[in-house]
Amino acid sequence: MQSLLVQCLVAPGDTVRQGQVLVVLEAMKMEHELRADADALVLDCLAAEGELVAPGQALLRLGQAPSVSMRGGATALPAQNPPAAVELRGDLKRLQARWQLTQDAARPQAIARRHAAGMRSARENIADLCDEDSFIEYGALAVAAQSRRRSEDDLIANTPADGMVTGIGSVDAAQWGQQGSRTVVMAYDATVLAGTQGARNHQKTDRLLGIALAQRLPVVLFAEGGGGRPGDTDVPIVAGLHVPTFSALARLSGQVPLVGIAAGRCFAGNAALLGCCDLIIATAGSNIGLGGPAMVEGGGLGVFRPEEIGPSVVQSANGVIDVLVPDEAAAVAVARQYLGYFRGSVSGAQAPDAMRLREAVPENRIRSYDSRRVMEGLVDVGSLLLLRSGFGIGIHTALARLDGRPVGLLANNPEHLGGAIDAAAADKAARFLQLCDAHGLPVISLVDTPGFMVGPDSEAQAHVRHASRLFVVSAALRVPVFTVVLRKGYGLGAMGMSAGGFHATSFTVAWPSAEFGAMGLEGAVRLGYRKELEALPEGPEREARFAELLKEQVEKGSAERMAACLEIDAVIDPAQTREWLLRGLQGCPDSAAMATRRFIDPW
Repeated sequence: MQSLLVQCLVAPGDTVRQGQVLVVLEAMKMEHELRADADALVLDCLAAEGELVAPGQALLRLGQAPSVSMRGGATALPAQNPPAAVELRGDLKRLQARWQLTQDAARPQAIARRHAAGMRSARENIADLCDEDSFIEYGALAVAAQSRRRSEDDLIANTPADGMVTGIGSVDAAQWGQQGSRTVVMAYDATVLAGTQGARNHQKTDRLLGIALAQRLPVVLFAEGGGGRPGDTDVPIVAGLHVPTFSALARLSGQVPLVGIAAGRCFAGNAALLGCCDLIIATAGSNIGLGGPAMVEGGGLGVFRPEEIGPSVVQSANGVIDVLVPDEAAAVAVARQYLGYFRGSVSGAQAPDAMRLREAVPENRIRSYDSRRVMEGLVDVGSLLLLRSGFGIGIHTALARLDGRPVGLLANNPEHLGGAIDAAAADKAARFLQLCDAHGLPVISLVDTPGFMVGPDSEAQAHVRHASRLFVVSAALRVPVFTVVLRKGYGLGAMGMSAGGFHATSFTVAWPSAEFGAMGLEGAVRLGYRKELEALPEGPEREARFAELLKEQVEKGSAERMAACLEIDAVIDPAQTREWLLRGLQGCPDSAAMATRRFIDPW
């Protein structure tokens, strides 16, 4: 095509090498290099710089390159000087220098303060979570939107990534494969503007959450920070209540696993995002609250230190925190374990000693015991992860594996209220069922309860509503529920633990230690035989008659009689429980096929 000869880089008499640039032409505002296709000698230049040349026009005349004689008559080209070291081009130099300013090494004092406080940087946490060299960062070059009041150098040096590191990495790819391990990771950086939410890190968050929804990727959020940032001046915002970040994260509930990690102070908007997550992991030194000290004081509610607002001991007992850990390293380890339950089955599982289950429930029918030991005795060794263990302690909830397959477990706690289900325990169990249903995990329910908690104090807590959540949530389950009655299977509480009723489950079996009734047998005797008992004088005679009547009721409500009447499916040796469960699971579809894709109640 017609071109302008911009530059001629050779002259007559020059020896040129193959691939050497000879002339530079400009056409359509683009420069094009013409290179030698072989070693040659320049004989003549046929056009001058600045000349407009036509298609097909000759620009140079070349001849055969000179050679030198070698022994035996052979010839060779003159020796070339060794190639000079290639100097990094300017744009790459600038990029490398700019990228280095985003890293922890560029801010040694800030990172040193972080380490002195016993905590890690955002990038250190991500490096621990993700497989080596797998994390690709989105938006690393962003800075705070404050150019109207701060210099560019200041923003680059002190607001790297706008206080939030976002990207996609693999977590345990060696086990799950590159595709199966891909995870969206977002970490507020508390060393940058206190981990506050700025205009640009909101944009980064929204970008990654959109990818997570489109590609069905799990999300891990390191949520430490102080909430919304008032100092961004480069965007025309009055209140910022239109940002889509919160609805974008909430939209992922039930679609993909959401893990929130809180270390240090997590207030306001950061805490609101944390609360949308399926699982909240927090360190012992964390503080979580929907308002930090400034907001509390601004609302006229008093002056408090950050450590006084939502400490971990409070947030664990009230159910906000699912797993309480000592530090960030432990938090990352739990996050990795949790994500694994939603990525499929594993091989090489180790079964516990089944014989120990025979002694798990005391022969004394009124002796308490730790039902968590039963959970451990059923599932693969080392696979049990207890959730929300500081709250609703009348029911234990956990994720685990059974011969490598992920499952959810519920178990009444006889050491609290004798196993009675209070309002907190009902809420905890109902929400756990939603979690399992959303992600397609079969549920194993271990029953030992005298029923729902009753009495004026209980009813003052709206227990009617809380207890009924178990029935409503269970009625909508797509995942199978397998019930094993360990000891007491009384009343509505036992039904609530069994997907709404003993025949609403995939199977309901009992151990020989189990006993059943429409209500607690002691209460049934006292109510049903009140007149007969009151007719006897108080003391040994009345107590002897009570014991006789109670023994009759225990025999009538035995597991064998329940099975004979087909109210339950079988009575089994405790040592066979794992085998029963494994056979039941064989008929279940995989987790992905049973996932409901509905939201999970944050509470």
